[in-house]
Amino acid sequence: MKPLLLSILTGLACSVSSLHAVEPEQLEVPLEPLSAEVELGVIATTGNTESSAVKGKATIKQDFREWKNKYQFDALYKRNTYEGDDQTTAQKVFFSAQSDYKLSPENSSVFVYGSYTDDRFSGYDYQNTVAIGYSTRLFADQDSFLDYNIGPGYSFNRTNEGELDDAFIVHLQMEYEYNFSPEVKFTQMLGSDVALESNKNTASKSESSITSKLRDNLSMKAAYNITHNSLSLDMREKTDSITSVTLIYAF
Repeated sequence: MKPLLLSILTGLACSVSSLHAVEPEQLEVPLEPLSAEVELGVIATTGNTESSAVKGKATIKQDFREWKNKYQFDALYKRNTYEGDDQTTAQKVFFSAQSDYKLSPENSSVFVYGSYTDDRFSGYDYQNTVAIGYSTRLFADQDSFLDYNIGPGYSFNRTNEGELDDAFIVHLQMEYEYNFSPEVKFTQMLGSDVALESNKNTASKSESSITSKLRDNLSMKAAYNITHNSLSLDMREKTDSITSVTLIYAF
């Protein structure tokens, strides 16, 4: 991982840890000290063309009286073999961390966010983002809710040719969830780092998914993911999409 990302995420972790240390009594009665989900899907084909693909994701959440934290890791790897020729066709790693300071019991907070993306076939060596802002829940009822984050930030990007592509951005993120039943839910995630200059890259992503609970801690998820970069590098496609079916274990 690049030194820039390490310094960003280390600073974020240290700031959150120091704030917790100032008020240790709040750690004694956590709302939900730790929850996590691990997601994994594997696809393999044989015959004239052999291929294998692995998709993994891990999400860790902490919920304290005045703070909540979220860490996310996402990875994709795909390899094809045809007539003895091996070729990697997808290799992507994404990591993000967000810490929210709660302003009220109604799900409003201010946040600090950092992310790192390494997509081998995007034309970028790496894409980093840092942002601060405001988050709240627009609405909620018995079956659904809609959350959003918005705030200014900065992106640190480098192309495969070594050129730097840094820009001021507006960080936007939305999450909608609808529960059809206690066992089945629909989730829509949208995120975009909108560049304030027209000649800079705007990176966006979307995930639409249906999750069905199989057992208490085990679920199956069908998802459609879209990743879009507004600037095309080296004649590459601006948009990538992935359809996946994975198993999720929660603990």
